[in-house]
Amino acid sequence: MDQPPTGPEGVVDLAATVARLAHEMDDLRRESAGRPLLAVAAGVIAERLGCSPSAAAARIAALAEQAGSSPAAFAAEIVAAATARDRASTGRPTTPGAPQAARADAPLPGLDALARAALDPAAVGDACAVAIWTREPGGALALAGQAGFPASDVLGWRRVPPGIGTPARLALASGADAWPPDGPAAPAAPTIGGTEAPVRLVLPIRRAGDTMGAVEIAWQITPADLPANFRARMQALAEICALTLDLGGEAGRQRPTTDPSADDATVTALDGALGSAMLLTAVTDPNGRVADFRIAALSPGYTDPVGRPAAQVTGRTFLEAYPLAGGGLLERLRRTHATGEPIRGERLHLALHAGQRPLVATVRLSAARTATGLLVSWQREDGDDRETALLRTAQRLTRIGGFEEDLATGTVHWTGRLFELYGLSVDDAPVPLSDLVSHVHPDDREAVRDMLHGLLRRRTSVSAVCRVRRPDGAVRYARVVAEPVLDANGRPVGIVGAYQDVSAHHRTEVALAATRDRLADREQVAAEQARLALRLQQAILPTGPPPLDAADLTAAVRYRPAALQEKVGGDWYDALPLDGGRALLAVGDVAGHGIEAATSMIVLRNALRGLAMTGAGPARLLAWLNMTTLQLREPTTATAVCAGWESTRGELRWARAGHFPPALLRPAGPPELLPLPSGLLLGASEDAVYEEHRLHPEPGAVLLLCTDGLVERRDRDVTASLEELLRAVGPPGEDLEAYLDRLLAQSPADTGDDTCLVAVRMGR
Repeated sequence: MDQPPTGPEGVVDLAATVARLAHEMDDLRRESAGRPLLAVAAGVIAERLGCSPSAAAARIAALAEQAGSSPAAFAAEIVAAATARDRASTGRPTTPGAPQAARADAPLPGLDALARAALDPAAVGDACAVAIWTREPGGALALAGQAGFPASDVLGWRRVPPGIGTPARLALASGADAWPPDGPAAPAAPTIGGTEAPVRLVLPIRRAGDTMGAVEIAWQITPADLPANFRARMQALAEICALTLDLGGEAGRQRPTTDPSADDATVTALDGALGSAMLLTAVTDPNGRVADFRIAALSPGYTDPVGRPAAQVTGRTFLEAYPLAGGGLLERLRRTHATGEPIRGERLHLALHAGQRPLVATVRLSAARTATGLLVSWQREDGDDRETALLRTAQRLTRIGGFEEDLATGTVHWTGRLFELYGLSVDDAPVPLSDLVSHVHPDDREAVRDMLHGLLRRRTSVSAVCRVRRPDGAVRYARVVAEPVLDANGRPVGIVGAYQDVSAHHRTEVALAATRDRLADREQVAAEQARLALRLQQAILPTGPPPLDAADLTAAVRYRPAALQEKVGGDWYDALPLDGGRALLAVGDVAGHGIEAATSMIVLRNALRGLAMTGAGPARLLAWLNMTTLQLREPTTATAVCAGWESTRGELRWARAGHFPPALLRPAGPPELLPLPSGLLLGASEDAVYEEHRLHPEPGAVLLLCTDGLVERRDRDVTASLEELLRAVGPPGEDLEAYLDRLLAQSPADTGDDTCLVAVRMGR
């Protein structure tokens, strides 16, 4: 068993790889800086020689090699010479601000711009759209440029997976000439634009024998007459696209599946490999020492251990592709390359890298020297097909690891997750299930013994949850599930099973249990407070009105508690006889529910009773009560209606603080809601002013005051709902007690709030 070292040698290899990659990046930057200049020079040569842009670019590369110069420098000389000739022919000297020769950092024209230019009516007649496709590794097509297609189609056709026979893919697969013999025609396959533009023409994009993509032109109807130079223009467009893609580097081009340095015989041998195999060629440092290996070719069935497509691996060096698998393995490959001694099916633990997550893979690896490098093959012991990969992902997400034991030999096999659960290294020996009892919390040992007894004695599937103690002192909660493997005689010969790390689940259970306990405590406190609030209201609010004969009044009162105890709030009423044939009538509603609202209600009701002894009118009483509300320890708001009756004058005075108006029920005629005097709710502002109205009702008229719990609905205005209820119930009649009962019985309220009602008949 070989474990990748983490010592100085592996670090030196990685550092050398990083330095080499930085040098290659510098070369690429210098190369990309000259690409725009190469494009301009190719245009100059194409115009002078009458050849295609791709042929001009090849000509520049060949001339630069003959001259011993770089293509960028040679292109700069061509552009400078062309600029000088143009200046001489026009007789115009170069002036500040005049166009200069193309700079190496000027951008190439984008493929979208090429597509838009191709839609020139003079070139393509009445064509309505153009799409430029590039071939991706693996056979997919990418929409690299377009013009004329709807945005929704562009979004949906950004990438065409392999296997979908679009016109572009069919043209690339057919190997037909660059110009279709039938010209524009209706495609027999789905493509971008669909039926909106059903007539298509597809031209392959080729360069140096490599098919890079395709140009697709769309018409709404089959064109009758195309411009005379249409064919030449379209082939030129394909040439320009090829040049743009070539100068643009790897974008849209498929990475080659083999490296030029690979010998043909070995590459052919790779085609017959069943598993994952690669051909490596040596990469040497300036001293001639093998520093790394380049992945020159891969077998058709190659599966990358971390899931990348083959095109993303071919052409990279071994340390670039697998940076954490270097060290010992790389040194082994160097030794095989130097001595010819093969590696035959050795079992290795490779530390790979999947995104930001290290991945340990157990493989069987073989390597042999070839004429140009190394032929390396490996096979993951846990399988590498799609189903196994999905199962591995499911095990990672659910934190499950499997095991198997041979009871005859004592051999134990673990998956990697169990080493992590136990806090062990992959080099440590797995723990047999029979030894689990020595690795768990003392309180869990009896449960583990019972599990083992059921497994080996009763020979049944068993499970248990226990606390596994790790060497570092940490404790993990694990669910263990196991079943015996029986021979033909029913005797256990092995054990298979799994561990699931349920530590996070256990912590969640503990947190939920604590939350449930706190919630139960709070519910109990809330229920106690609701019961106390109800008792306070029932103790403070009288069950019947006091005698009001001296004020020539007949009264009836009702209080209906809330439907739910926790909604008991601060509704209150009062009917207080005063001297001189006067009386105070009031209802109020403190905002909120529970003990706080009930205690605030008691304070405001008692304060109003005391203030009424001053003989002040309703408006003055509400102004004083507002100041009292503002002085309460807890911020409080409330609504109220306050009415004063003077029997000697037959006069009713009333004021309100944010409450809906009282109702007047005359002996004859419909019920009427009294006009609304202005007045803010209590506790809202120190500057609140309360208006007072006066009325001389006819003898026998009934005044009704109530809180919103009688008529409040979620879909109706309170005053409209009250008017509708009064009309439905009818006149009060002689018995006010029965009248209030009818109001409560027919109440349309749907909020379940508590309710107070006061009805007084004025004059007799």
